[in-house]
Amino acid sequence: MSENQILPVDQALPTKLYIMPIQGKPIFPGIFTPIMIHNSQDVDLANRAMEDHNFMGLILVKNEDLAGDHLPEASDLYQVGSVVKIVKKLNLPDGGMNLFISTIKRFRIKKVISNQYPITAAVQYIDEPEDNSAEVKALTRALISEMKQLSENNPLFSEEMRLNMVNIDHPGKIADFIVSILNIDRKEQQNVLETIDLRSRMETVLLFIKKEQELLQIQKKIQKQIDEKISKSQREYFLKEQLKAIKEELGMTVDAKSKEYQTFKDILDKLDLKGEVKEKVDEELDKFRLMDPGSSEFIVTRNYLDLICHLPWGKAEIIETGLDAAQAVLDKDHFGLEDVKTRIIEYLAVRSLKKDSKGSIICLVGPPGVGKTSVGKSIARALGKEFFRFSVGGMRDEAEIKGHRRTYVGAMSGKIIQGLKIVKKPDPVFMIDEIDKLGASYQGDPSSALLEVLDPEQNVSFRDHYLDLPFDISNILFITTANTLDTIPGPLLDRMEVIRLSGYINDEKVAIAKKYLIPKSLEEHGLGKNAVKYDKAALLAIAEGYAREAGLRNFEKYLDTIHRKIAKSVLLNEVKLPVSIKETDLISYLKQPVFNDSDIKRVSKAGMAIGLAWTSLGGATLTIEAVAIKGREGFKLTGQMGEVMQESANIAYTYVRQIAEKYGVGRDFFENHMIHLHIPAGATPKDGPSAGITMASCLLSLVTSKMLRKNLAMTGELSLVGSVLPIGGLKEKTIAAKRNKIKEIIIPHQNLKDLEEIPDHIKKGIQFHALKTMEEVVEKIF
Repeated sequence: MSENQILPVDQALPTKLYIMPIQGKPIFPGIFTPIMIHNSQDVDLANRAMEDHNFMGLILVKNEDLAGDHLPEASDLYQVGSVVKIVKKLNLPDGGMNLFISTIKRFRIKKVISNQYPITAAVQYIDEPEDNSAEVKALTRALISEMKQLSENNPLFSEEMRLNMVNIDHPGKIADFIVSILNIDRKEQQNVLETIDLRSRMETVLLFIKKEQELLQIQKKIQKQIDEKISKSQREYFLKEQLKAIKEELGMTVDAKSKEYQTFKDILDKLDLKGEVKEKVDEELDKFRLMDPGSSEFIVTRNYLDLICHLPWGKAEIIETGLDAAQAVLDKDHFGLEDVKTRIIEYLAVRSLKKDSKGSIICLVGPPGVGKTSVGKSIARALGKEFFRFSVGGMRDEAEIKGHRRTYVGAMSGKIIQGLKIVKKPDPVFMIDEIDKLGASYQGDPSSALLEVLDPEQNVSFRDHYLDLPFDISNILFITTANTLDTIPGPLLDRMEVIRLSGYINDEKVAIAKKYLIPKSLEEHGLGKNAVKYDKAALLAIAEGYAREAGLRNFEKYLDTIHRKIAKSVLLNEVKLPVSIKETDLISYLKQPVFNDSDIKRVSKAGMAIGLAWTSLGGATLTIEAVAIKGREGFKLTGQMGEVMQESANIAYTYVRQIAEKYGVGRDFFENHMIHLHIPAGATPKDGPSAGITMASCLLSLVTSKMLRKNLAMTGELSLVGSVLPIGGLKEKTIAAKRNKIKEIIIPHQNLKDLEEIPDHIKKGIQFHALKTMEEVVEKIF
């Protein structure tokens, strides 16, 4: 169309317009575009405009956050907008309207006629200034050139936009078109709309293009860095996959993870896993295959699968072991210990008849140094089984037994599962040392955790916290050791078969020294098998004068002392091998004896009696002393007695006071005397009821001024009516009596059954009196 045809349109523009407020961004002149309106007031306004002259004004709302239910007023709008001609309208199903509009030119509100909907105003139209100067032409070229460069690298600019930009003939319209498609703030766009001066407008738009180009450069740089990282990781992945495929074709080993996965899979396929175990293992194996080796969970799962692969899941093999061969092994390793050896032979016999490999639970109780721990190794050798030992002395955390849950950092399985992984057999011999010294703390009670381990009904499906799978540990032969049963909880003790190991008498110590201790010590000190020869008197003197305890540890230490000194003398050429050791040589090697005959408990006056006691270190003899002091009536006890022992002393005092008149003691004796009863070794705590008859005998000796027979010792609990009640630890007490050269022992009649279990060589030389009442005791003591 020619310029003459456009003029009437400009002249036809009305002086008064309906004003439609718009959100978002302003609409510039020279653009043909659709707009959607949904507001009923806007629809009404558009209809009115079309009824009048098809023209209306579009002005941007100042506050973009204006509430939707608040209708903008004239004061909420900017002053400059664009007049548009409604070319076509489409009614929408929801009551809205789609308008196709052609924006014609800028206008400024001259006067507001209606401030509220529908807003109407008298307007002044702003013509586009003409400027054909070189500067404007240069700015036009610069705008088109820069915009082309910007649009080529930006997928948001369509080809249609580029064509429109080239075909626009007026510099002002080019600036308006460019600013309408740039991603800049609405206020800055409105500022351009209000800028009438052509050169200022073009310079402002050019500045916006430059900023957009800078942002695009930064965006490109970031995108390039991201693309490089992605392409590098993808490249590495494809190369690794290709390398893996090549290695598999050539039969070479693949990466460490794949190799480990295949190793685990091969091992687990060979194991006969079923049910819950099979499902859990397959799940963990699949998870391991998909894991990244760099993740923290990878190591946890790998260690878990490694444990499962190394546990003995198969059935225990039944190995036939001859009873004679097993007995020979046990006899070779240990002297005595008949109860233990008999029990192991019985276990073997039952296993041979029953043809199964079920374990057993045995508790060896005895003083230190009697061979409890070493006998465990001997049992494993006799049975042809693997041996695993761990100590629970001082253990306070139940996780040591049952493991930690895998959710904890550094979690590991408990000692039972660890031991099975080490021995790689389902039926080893497990020795749990020092079970009487278990602790308890806020972290748990290990003795309670052992209840499941040592229960044949429960340990068929033992669940370690770390493994969290049922594992059969019923084939394990558990051997526990303790010095005393007092500190072992009742439910735990109930699950074990208790075998007592008593201390050794001197003859036994000599036999063990000859057969085991001396050859072992000679070998450890670099001396030949027959380099040192001991006569029997020398060995008896060591047992009697230096190592009088129940076990053999000190005996072995003294032998080591002798052999060290001999080794030194040999190197200094002071002696020649072989060396003979006699009783008279001991002082030069071991100095003066630790014990002598003066240490043997003896009765030397009235008011003294010898009792027999049992301790965690074995049997012991103790002297009970009593004196009477004229003065107020009273009864005093000293010697660190426990509550039970104090009660026994009070019972003994009351009983003696009751029967004293029978033995010529007047009633006024007790009223005029304070009696003091003492048990020497005041620093050693003492407790228990077994010294009852001894204290009564001591008090009766005091009040009658009669001395008890020498070489007589006694043990037994006394009741208030004079009955002698049974006691425990008779074997240990008898051994202690023999060490102290006691010739006669008074025991409760109910302990006769225990007397039969004591070997004859221990009872030899001792006369036993099994009595029922204190009256019978009194007949024997004087």
